[in-house]
Amino acid sequence: MSREQPPLSLAVITATVRDGRFGPTVAQWFRTQAASRPDVVTHAVDLRDFPLPLTLPEPGQQPPAQAARVRDELGAVLARADAYVVVTPEYNHSFPASLKNVLDWFLTPWAAKPVGFVSYGGLAGGLRAVEQLRQVFAELHAVTVRESVSFHNAWERFDEHGEPVDTAASEAAAKTLLDQLVWWGRALRSAREEHPYGG
Repeated sequence: MSREQPPLSLAVITATVRDGRFGPTVAQWFRTQAASRPDVVTHAVDLRDFPLPLTLPEPGQQPPAQAARVRDELGAVLARADAYVVVTPEYNHSFPASLKNVLDWFLTPWAAKPVGFVSYGGLAGGLRAVEQLRQVFAELHAVTVRESVSFHNAWERFDEHGEPVDTAASEAAAKTLLDQLVWWGRALRSAREEHPYGG
């Protein structure tokens, strides 16, 4: 019989920072789905709260004080997480520049950790953004889980209370995603504890 493991620390990242964005509605719904599970503890990470500059410092150089403070705060949040869920729209067949900027600022926190995706958009439901993100996270040594949650024509899929119209399908998709994240999260956390990745 396996020993009981502590819950996974799951960072739910709202990737868009645009005015009028729909991301917080989708992210809050997903966090509500995860809240009923004893095997995960979620932490909201809204990239709008961490305004990093687009200009990265040269290797070995420190950014300005304000940028360094934001970098340190977000870096600590990302480093503590055992797993991540990225809530992303699709902009011009890709993912938001705000998310790419964060991925360029932070190269190491994602390594040997699982990443899942909740996407939304028009007819494609954000899936083209997810396809590209899988390639980017592979470069960062993260493990992206197979299943995802996607909302096609998302603005028609949620009611005025921020709940999906088709609750059965969306909740089933969220459960499958969380099941896979927990499996990979536990396996990779144990592996990192036994032998640090890259060490």
